[in-house]
Order: sequence, then C-alpha cells, then structure tokens
Amino acid sequence: MLRLTTRLRAALLVPALAAATLAPLRAQTAADSAAIRATALDYVEGWYSGDADRMDRALSADLAKRIVYSDSLGRSRLSQMTAMGLVRGTRAGGGKDTPADKQQKEIRILDIFGNAASVRTTMSGWVDYMHLAKFNRRWVIVNVLWELKPGAGN
Repeated sequence: MLRLTTRLRAALLVPALAAATLAPLRAQTAADSAAIRATALDYVEGWYSGDADRMDRALSADLAKRIVYSDSLGRSRLSQMTAMGLVRGTRAGGGKDTPADKQQKEIRILDIFGNAASVRTTMSGWVDYMHLAKFNRRWVIVNVLWELKPGAGN
C-alpha cells in the first residue's frame, strides 16, 4: 500500500480545493444588481428614517464599520462600530433629524464578482465604501470604511 506524505497529500489537495472554490462563481445577473442596490438602500434609508429593522436587514452580524481619524497629537487612529452599535444608533433616531431635502442617497455599485460586491454610498455628511457578500442567498454588508465630508462634524 502506498503511503502519501503530508506534503504530497497537501500538494494534491490544493488544486482540488481551488477547482471546487472556483466552480460556484457565476456571471452576475440583473437580480444581483437589484438586490445589492436594495441592501444599500435599506442601510441608507434605514438610517435616515430611524428604522432599525431595515438597517439590521442590510447588515451582516459580523459587520465592521470603520473610520480613520486623527487624535489630539495628530496620529491616525481607527474607530470601529459593530452591527449592533449601528442598529442601536439607528433605533435611537439615526439620521431622522436630517431634513428630507438634505438627505443624499447616492448609491454606486463599483464592482461585482461572484458573491462579492463593492458599493459607494454618498450620504449627507459622509461617504461609505462598502463590501457586500452574498451570504445564504442574500446580499449583506460585511465591511464599511467611511469618511466624513469636509465640514461635516469636524
């Protein structure tokens, strides 16, 4: 009986795993684009309306929302918010004080590949760069890197 070394087994397994991973990739559909846009709208409009259920629907439970800011010594720091924190902030009123005529809701899908997408949203006081994933047949936001617009909360 032939015994394979650990290294040889790994060398044989890697191409098989790569092929299995690539197999599910598929062409994007109009339905994917519509679902990604709807998820981003749940995030944006959920914030403006204070609708925590709508915000929660848009987010992965593992969401990381981050911003880079400068501390009092001018050093860069990273501030992070979780899905729970964002849902709580939305439930507490979110952007309900933003007048309707000031509510920007620009959504641009930057790229879609397989089960991953990048989206830019422009809101009243900031810009979000989002990563979405198709998770259990539903598009959800898993990462957000955001930046305040000049003069907004600075």
